[in-house]
Amino acid sequence: MPIYTYSARPATGGEMQTGQLELASKDEVMAHLTRQRLIPVSVREKPKDINITFGTGVGTRDIVIFTRQFATMINSGLPLVQSLDILAEQTENVALRKTISEVLYDVESGHTLADAMGKHKKIFSELYVNMVAAGEAGGILDTILLRLATFLEKNDALIRKIKGAMIYPAVIFTVAGGAIAILLAFVIPTFQTMFESAGIPLPLPTRVVIWMSQFLQDYWWALGAGIIGGVFLLRAYYKTPAGNLMIDRLMLNIPILGDLQRKAAVSRFTRTLGTLVSSGVTILEGLEITAKTAGNRVIHDAVMGSRASIAGGETIAGPLKESGVFPPMVVQMINVGEQTGGLDEMLSKIADFYDEEVDAAVEALLAAMEPIMIVVLGVIVGGMIVAMYLPIFDMINAVQ
Repeated sequence: MPIYTYSARPATGGEMQTGQLELASKDEVMAHLTRQRLIPVSVREKPKDINITFGTGVGTRDIVIFTRQFATMINSGLPLVQSLDILAEQTENVALRKTISEVLYDVESGHTLADAMGKHKKIFSELYVNMVAAGEAGGILDTILLRLATFLEKNDALIRKIKGAMIYPAVIFTVAGGAIAILLAFVIPTFQTMFESAGIPLPLPTRVVIWMSQFLQDYWWALGAGIIGGVFLLRAYYKTPAGNLMIDRLMLNIPILGDLQRKAAVSRFTRTLGTLVSSGVTILEGLEITAKTAGNRVIHDAVMGSRASIAGGETIAGPLKESGVFPPMVVQMINVGEQTGGLDEMLSKIADFYDEEVDAAVEALLAAMEPIMIVVLGVIVGGMIVAMYLPIFDMINAVQ
């Protein structure tokens, strides 16, 4: 049965009493309290322990809607507990509704909102919790929540742009790979049988294609196991510090795609840090949080170098310039922002500029990928077809 927490006042007067009851429904709890000559003031079901992952239970859009509605309620003068209570009832996402109920329970128990949200790291990120804490401390929680919602929307849009750019080539190469596998497994063996019956010597390209076909038919299981094992080993290597750094540096140096990743990283870094600094989070804490959300080890190390520089009484711009990751314009604008005391505004301007640069980079990537894919697939498929027709030409010549 569910557990209900209650607060009630004695009918004869006296201090408020609180406690918990395990009964079938809220009405039974109310009836029980009445029989005990208590006047119920508040009766709530205690949330059950849940374990939600951000990807499977709550989407970014759900968090954005919750944050905007929460900000509106706080700005309208509604008490924090009442706002959370309303949101817990009207939120459509079941997982988020349960999480809000747990947050509400913790807030009623005397925890701060930031501490209550901090218990749900899969739902509310470290950046989210720190900004809420800054808003509570500064008495500007509604303003901070609106900034958070805007930040989450723009960050989600950036991620969708990058994923969208990867979908088209991924689909094309998957379909092409399937088509090549079908050719090797079912079409090439037919040609092989015909050539064997003709008893003619085969040119090298034809022998290579036939060997590939035989290998796929005889050792498809080894090929599949090799691919899975390779992916597993690559992921394991990526989890090591050296592998993580090497692969992330390699990704930044890939033509076109590396440029896209670099611009996206700059946009995410500047927008995250600008949002944190403008919300009252200290620059040292802001840099640490920003480094964790960088998504690339090279960027992470550069940002943490800036944090160490600030802690030593120097500037942010120096280590960023030395890293070679950030474009000179970005470093100079950050340097100007530091000197003029308008770092948060300067970071927001850089983020807006690089959002547009990401759009341009996505278009450039798609424009470059199309001819590249046509050439690659043409060479592979066309080469296989030519290799199969070479012996047929020899057979025709022999007949003549």
